[in-house]
Amino acid sequence: MSQQCDSPFETLESAYSFVSLLREAVDDAYGSILDETALAQAMAGAERRVDALRVVDHKLNSLRQNVLASLILLNDLRTLRRLLLGERTAAGVTEGV
Repeated sequence: MSQQCDSPFETLESAYSFVSLLREAVDDAYGSILDETALAQAMAGAERRVDALRVVDHKLNSLRQNVLASLILLNDLRTLRRLLLGERTAAGVTEGV
């Protein structure tokens, strides 16, 4: 009994692509927050805003680390799948002969 999946995570490659796009978006947001924090620090009376932006900075940094870890895990799984299914070429074997 096979199931048909129509999700963005149908394959490891599509999941990897999706998470890569997520990483780019998080990196962009992180850069924006750093800029906003610098602007807020220059403003008088914006201590609460600076504090809130620091919390956002911390949360985005945590998310960045988790997304990167997910990319590494997905890449490892893709490599193992190719190895187990014989999709990897034996380039090292043929070059050594």
